[in-house]
Amino acid sequence: MHDKMPVASAISINPTEPQIVEAEKLIANLCGRWQGVCRTWFEPGKLADESDITGTMAAVVGGQFLKHQYVGTIQGHPRSGEETWVFNAVTKRWQSAWIDSFHMNGAIMFSQGPALEDGCEVFGRYDVGPGVPPWGWKTVLRLHAPERLVIMALNVSPEGDEALAVETTYRRVAEVGNE
Repeated sequence: MHDKMPVASAISINPTEPQIVEAEKLIANLCGRWQGVCRTWFEPGKLADESDITGTMAAVVGGQFLKHQYVGTIQGHPRSGEETWVFNAVTKRWQSAWIDSFHMNGAIMFSQGPALEDGCEVFGRYDVGPGVPPWGWKTVLRLHAPERLVIMALNVSPEGDEALAVETTYRRVAEVGNE
């Protein structure tokens, strides 16, 4: 006897659930054009680069997802990337997918983690090389005020040691709607 698979239409998601409403508010509040400074560390405590960055955040797919696209430089070379963020209503966790012309070596990093009062925190892993244990990457997104956003990323060694790797401090320069 075969068990029947659940049918997607039978799943009910309450859009007024507090965590979902807060996630939708955060996505809406992040939409806009942003400018700022991106700082990068390759070794703990040794700033390797500080450069200007511009980004756009837009709500996509009916406002459920947030797309962050950015451009800047790192050590004088062009850098660009994109993140897609969503609050998973089933797991009650934020999820992201990240690509970047400098940091990701042609890979996609998938991360997930909890909501914070003023943003979210996600954790993923990235490959360093063949036969080398993957490293962790913790990203913390915090909307400190309607016009000030900080995105911090920490490298996490296979042993669990954390070190600040990237800090983007944005200020809003324009509002943007949904796609």
